[in-house]
Amino acid sequence: MVLGKMKETAEAYLGKKVTHAVVTVPAYFNDAQRQATKDAGTISGLVVMRIINEPTAAAIAYGLDKKDGEKNVLVFDLGGGTFDVSLLTIDNGVFEVVATNGDTHLGGEDFDQRVMDHFIKLYKKKKGKDIRKDNRAVQKLRREVEKAKRALSASHQVCRCLIIFIYLRYRYFYF
Repeated sequence: MVLGKMKETAEAYLGKKVTHAVVTVPAYFNDAQRQATKDAGTISGLVVMRIINEPTAAAIAYGLDKKDGEKNVLVFDLGGGTFDVSLLTIDNGVFEVVATNGDTHLGGEDFDQRVMDHFIKLYKKKKGKDIRKDNRAVQKLRREVEKAKRALSASHQVCRCLIIFIYLRYRYFYF
């Protein structure tokens, strides 16, 4: 289903039929999961030429395949709900995943929650109100935290981060 949609999107963008693909999977996928992904590609009408690990794809995209000589590279993949770390050896364009590990229950959403908890606690300390019972306020804070995280992710350097939290009567509270 996902690969079928990706095939359609690629065909619409390229203006021609797509028949072959290289598909990336999380580094922790086992052989059965890799085979299931390959089968899904076949069902979608694709010849899956190769299944590669996402950290390998990230290293290729970064251009590490063009370097001469042997290099050890540590690739961090922090997703919305997972955190993976892979150690790769790259020798004249040949990639080998030496080790991989991670936490399938740690990601950006967890960081969002920790930041939210911090600001809720700070707000309660300053104003004496616990906003956890106010769904609208919590959702507003969640959006602001997400926006701040995205802004920080897109920045190469940051001096100060200010989250503006709009509460109920649209008054601004600065933390």
